[in-house]
Amino acid sequence: MLDKSIITLTSDFGLKDPFAGLMKGVILGINPEAKITDISHSIQRHNVFEAAQTLSMSYSYFPQTSIHVAVVDPGVGGKRRPILVAADSHYFIGPDNGIFTPMIAKAGNLYLKVFHITASHYFLPMSGSTFHGRDIFAPVAAWLSKGVESHQFGHEIDDYITIPFPVPDISEGTISGEVVSIDSFGNVITNITRDNMTSLTSLNSYEIFKIYFNDNQIPLVHYYAENEHSDVCAIINSFGHLEIFLYKDNAALTLNIKIGDKVSVRLA
Repeated sequence: MLDKSIITLTSDFGLKDPFAGLMKGVILGINPEAKITDISHSIQRHNVFEAAQTLSMSYSYFPQTSIHVAVVDPGVGGKRRPILVAADSHYFIGPDNGIFTPMIAKAGNLYLKVFHITASHYFLPMSGSTFHGRDIFAPVAAWLSKGVESHQFGHEIDDYITIPFPVPDISEGTISGEVVSIDSFGNVITNITRDNMTSLTSLNSYEIFKIYFNDNQIPLVHYYAENEHSDVCAIINSFGHLEIFLYKDNAALTLNIKIGDKVSVRLA
């Protein structure tokens, strides 16, 4: 039997309320041997795109067969389906609202199975319809971690929801991208990756790239403290994405940067 004891949690619950803790309690009540870890509970409220991106940047750092529960669920209690996704040697449990789009895209049809969770005998008795994280997703994750097979939770589907993710345009030595997220430090993450940039040239040098933001060219540096003069700079962050920052300052707030703002890379 595969070891599926690791369960991660991602949500927009925050830490003030007991929601995240209650999900852990449910999981441990079913499988005391589960190893639970938090990815984030600070996703912007109802921001399915941010949750999808956070999970897509994080899940591959966990062992294969890990179970990832994601609960950013503005449609809870409505017609949206609870789903279980087996993709890229990992398992994902949450609402069918596009939250697993990047993992589904990465897996492709060959290594992808998506199940509509309908086997209610694995749920907790529900006293209301507003907390599927506790009543459906957490217990299903726990039973999955104990060895219940994916197909036992429901039937396979192929009409699951996906959401559009902006892809950078690459043409004639130029990459045109945009801001897709802003972290808690105010660093601005774009959808332009290191791989996008190296696809333009075989030369391995930062000096050959020009970064443009708000019609201004900004320097590309190797680490944050390389520019200590509070000038706006760009860097390739630890997830391989082009990021705009101000050293020891909040770039998004200071420069009034918003998600969707355009960024481009050109060869020098």
